[in-house]
Amino acid sequence: MTDLPWLTILVLVPLVGAVATALAPSSLSRNLGLATSGLALLVGVLVATQYQLDGGMQLTETHAWIEALGVHWALGVDGLGLLMVLLTVVLVPLVILASWREADEPGNGGVKGFVAWALALEAMSLAVFTATDVFLFYVVFEATLIPAYFLIGGFGREGRGRAATKFLIYQLAGGLVMLASVIGLYVVSADQGAPTFLLSELAALEIDPVTQRWLFLGFFIAFAIKAPMFPVHTWLADTTEKATTGTSVLLVCVLDKIGTFGMLRFCLGLLPDASQWATPVVVALALVSIVYGALVAIGQDDLLRLIGLTSLSHFGFIVLGIFVFSSQGAAGSILYMVNHGIGTAALFLVAGFLVRRTGTASISAMGGVEKAAPVLAGILLVAALAACGLPGLSPFVSEMLVLIAAFNHAWWVGVIAVTAIVLAAVYALWAYQRTMTGPPRPEVEAIADLDAREVGTLAPLVLGLVLFGFFPMPLLDVINPHVTDTLSHVGVTDEPPVVTTEPAAVEGGHQ
Repeated sequence: MTDLPWLTILVLVPLVGAVATALAPSSLSRNLGLATSGLALLVGVLVATQYQLDGGMQLTETHAWIEALGVHWALGVDGLGLLMVLLTVVLVPLVILASWREADEPGNGGVKGFVAWALALEAMSLAVFTATDVFLFYVVFEATLIPAYFLIGGFGREGRGRAATKFLIYQLAGGLVMLASVIGLYVVSADQGAPTFLLSELAALEIDPVTQRWLFLGFFIAFAIKAPMFPVHTWLADTTEKATTGTSVLLVCVLDKIGTFGMLRFCLGLLPDASQWATPVVVALALVSIVYGALVAIGQDDLLRLIGLTSLSHFGFIVLGIFVFSSQGAAGSILYMVNHGIGTAALFLVAGFLVRRTGTASISAMGGVEKAAPVLAGILLVAALAACGLPGLSPFVSEMLVLIAAFNHAWWVGVIAVTAIVLAAVYALWAYQRTMTGPPRPEVEAIADLDAREVGTLAPLVLGLVLFGFFPMPLLDVINPHVTDTLSHVGVTDEPPVVTTEPAAVEGGHQ
């Protein structure tokens, strides 16, 4: 089995499924899309079963693509890539299941288009997370914009066309800046006698500090837009407000992870000296993102826009953990990427179910929903508590690792970052109070609670929040070898975090 090109198969399954869905009758679109995404999930699990926890790039494939330029179809996964692959293949079938009827609502482009574009976005995202050739990475990085643009512009609320255009302009601008750095890396490798785009060969190059800084800027700007970070984040809230909640899950929980994934893979992995040089500015931007995102979220009346802005704050935490250069911070950041994907997906999807029932996303127009739909209210409460880092839910562990690393980096960095926990409690619980508690408004008195399909969609996400809240070590076992390898390349050699359920031994053998 290990001789099979598993990663190529992983990319091809949703890509072929997207084409098949587009050509099939509309009546088959839902089932075909669900079956295809389920098959991709199965392949992803098979890839995970073959991954060895000792780290390094595994299941590698390298085939010449454009020989004249030294471009290869080169794929591989390490701990970081594997977790992003698994997050993607888990979320896509849940999005299709959650959007079972939404895409066919009046004004939307129909379920066939939604499912086909969702599968295409899955295929391109999987290619991004497994690419080990920089040129291939750039091609699929840009290719993700095509299905994303049509998902935003074709489905959702009035004004979605403008939001889709704004999204595309921001992302294309970032991609063009990154292209300059991609070409720059190739030129540097050619100057040293071996022109290449392969990550393994580029990582071994000796690049002078000034050149590293210019190359770093190109990559970092593109990834900061994608992540998103302050001040290049303004496309985010408009997109999540106007797009369907299924689309928002794909964008915020999968596509935006490419930004922080790229910071680890390219900025730290290829340009370590420049990454340390940029640390003061990046840490400052991350802190602004953390606090500003939380403050702005508090003032929102649109529930979907509020959830989008919370991600600005959360991505600030992820970037902060990466650039404080410690094993705890880096491990916490990668763990945060997974936990944010699970928690925010649950928050978006349950909010979408609520909006479709009430006919509005306005928080001030709701109230007393918990009396009419207690199951919906209960799941929304769990997702909201996860967003504010409640102990026992998975985001708490990753948030604490990042905060510990922040305090170790500089006490004032930790103090500023920790204020976001208080602000998160304000925006999450206040939004819950205004929508769910109190006397029910006439508009919500007769709404139905979640049905079996909707509960089944949310159940895996809630289970993940609880399971990884109490047992994060299975994820850290995958993360830690990658963190050790990456930070040793940067020149940091501290111990990675370990969470154990065994009682600590004390002198004399007594507990």
